[in-house]
Amino acid sequence: GVRPAAVSMQMAQGALGQTGGDLDLAIEGRGYLEVTLPSGDVAYTRDGALKRNGEGLIVTSDGFPVSPEIVIPEDARSISINPDGEVYAYFNTGGAAELLGQFTLAGFTNPKGLEAIGSNLFAETEASGPSNQSTPGLDGLGTVRQGYLEESTVDAGREITELIEAQRGYELNSKVISAADQMLGATTQVR
Repeated sequence: GVRPAAVSMQMAQGALGQTGGDLDLAIEGRGYLEVTLPSGDVAYTRDGALKRNGEGLIVTSDGFPVSPEIVIPEDARSISINPDGEVYAYFNTGGAAELLGQFTLAGFTNPKGLEAIGSNLFAETEASGPSNQSTPGLDGLGTVRQGYLEESTVDAGREITELIEAQRGYELNSKVISAADQMLGATTQVR
C-alpha cells in the first residue's frame, strides 16, 4: 500500500527575491528574528516582511514587535540596514545617518526541533535547544539583506514529479489487487 513514512519540516534556505522595500529583510544563512507575541511569549521567524506601526516600532506583518525593539522616528526620510543588522535613519536635514539600533539573530542547535505555531512563527522546544542570540554574521549565524525576502523552499517541479511517482505506485498496487481478485474469482469458478 501507500502511506507516508515520515513528516518533517524543510529548514533549508529559500532563494532571495529582491523587493526594494526599506523594511524587507532576508536572512542569508542560519538564524531567526525574535518576536514578542501579545501573550508576552517569545517566537522566532525567518519572515522578514517587516513594517512600521503607528508608533514607529518595527513589527512583523502580523504586528508583533521584533526584538530588540527599534523605533523609527516620524521625520526619518529613509532607513538603511547593513549586513550586521545595524539600522540607520536618514533625515531631510541632511547630515550623517543616525544609528537607531541593531537586529540580533537567534540560532538553535537543532532548528528542526522548533515547533511551528502558525503564521511563519516557531516556538523553542526541548528538542530545538535554547536560542543563542548574537549579532548577524557572528557565531555561525547568517547576515541580513535589506530589500530582499526569502522565497519558498518548495521546488514545485520536484514535488509534482514525486506526486506523479506516488500516483503511479498507487495505480500499480491497484492493478495487482485487481489481477489477484480476478485470479481468485477464476479459481472459484473452476468445477
